[in-house]
Amino acid sequence: MTNTELKKKWFEHFKSSPSQLKKMSEVKGLISAFNANIDAVIKISGKKIEEIISKNEFDEAAILLDGEKNIKTVEDAFRGLVKCFKSGIAEEWLIEQKPVFDWLNKNIGYDNLQMGGQGGIVANAMAVCGVENVYVHTASSPKEQSKLFLDLDNLKNVNPLGELQKACTIDRTEDVPLIHWIIEFDKDDTLKINGETFTCPKSNRFIATYDPLNFRLAIDDAFDKRMSDPSTSFEYIILSGYQMLSNELPNGDSGINRINDSINKVRNWRENNPDSILHLEIASTQDKIIRKYLVDKLAKEVDSIGFNERELIDILEVIGEEKLAEICNKETNSSNLFKGMLKVFNYIKCPRMQLHMFGLYVTLQKKGYQLSPIQNRKGMQLAANVAASKAGTGDINSFDILLWSKDKEVSDIGLNELKSLSETVSQKFGTNNLIEDGIFTDDSVEIIAVPTIIIDKPITLVGMGDTISSISLVGAQ
Repeated sequence: MTNTELKKKWFEHFKSSPSQLKKMSEVKGLISAFNANIDAVIKISGKKIEEIISKNEFDEAAILLDGEKNIKTVEDAFRGLVKCFKSGIAEEWLIEQKPVFDWLNKNIGYDNLQMGGQGGIVANAMAVCGVENVYVHTASSPKEQSKLFLDLDNLKNVNPLGELQKACTIDRTEDVPLIHWIIEFDKDDTLKINGETFTCPKSNRFIATYDPLNFRLAIDDAFDKRMSDPSTSFEYIILSGYQMLSNELPNGDSGINRINDSINKVRNWRENNPDSILHLEIASTQDKIIRKYLVDKLAKEVDSIGFNERELIDILEVIGEEKLAEICNKETNSSNLFKGMLKVFNYIKCPRMQLHMFGLYVTLQKKGYQLSPIQNRKGMQLAANVAASKAGTGDINSFDILLWSKDKEVSDIGLNELKSLSETVSQKFGTNNLIEDGIFTDDSVEIIAVPTIIIDKPITLVGMGDTISSISLVGAQ
């Protein structure tokens, strides 16, 4: 089949998206925990960076040096920004001291505020898709944070009295805003520093984060008690936010202790909802001790895992598959990444895992998983539509935008990656029809693959992976 013929075939498959979206309103309850924060977004030019560095008499030579990826001084923040600008890469560095946070707040500012953190992004997405009750956890809920939740009655948080309340109306005035500065820069912009001129090779962003509560995975007691109450009913829990932990925390605690505490709390939540599906959204975790513990402990407790290309490579690095990780990093294609998925699948023994890569989503699950292959495919197709709608319109804050992309075709990039995946599956498992139907099963595994819609000039890509993973799972009805 030619790509033109395949696009028509997949266009027919994607026609299920409207009915799948309607089915999401049949989901009675979902918990999204743990991390929500404020993203302060600003676009900055090379000239503006030069002006700030000059005005504040920063050490330009020091700003060009490599070093630790954290922010102890204001100069460190600019060291990270300049590194990302001149290489066209995205990195996130953590701000350790409040005075640095205060300086950036006063001197950098922001163009707009938007919801940040996987937990907050997933909650908004689930609520706008119509899930009957979405319970979102916040470690901090001042007005600045709460107003970023959609103004929807089905999106709820727990107030200090332990009562469920519309999330956007909560105002814990004593809470400190948790701000992640997203500093964006443009391709082909130039920056002159220490006598050298750098041209940015790719539009990207540098994130400077002040988030002392999510750094230690702080869990709100009132929320914990409410989710453990027998009156709280839910079918899904989506966990995220562990990537910010480090093995040694500033308060003397350890990241491993915080992971264990969260596991015990989630176990209590599930006692009254034993059939609920527990999903872990894995993000890029810098601390290798924490990353390894997440893989060895938490990942083996859950029913489903989601990751992108980079996060899959990160996992391979800590399970003894460094060589394969290097191959995937050098040639990041569906064939290599699927080989990596198989290694992770066999190591963790989690019954379902999903990769979202550029152009293609791949789900690998044990035979007989509670969501059938066709249900998974329909959920993934819905996710592809919603993700493309978000990229093309800039947000998915209202129901009528969710299927903006429903008349668009899947991409050639996605189809080519699907063909490559099909060849690899043929070598390892036998003949398959993944290219046309996106489904392969045998006596032990089920593989579901969906080519995606690519928007040529996306307005936003923030939170895309979280949106994809959650809708693929919850939309698989």
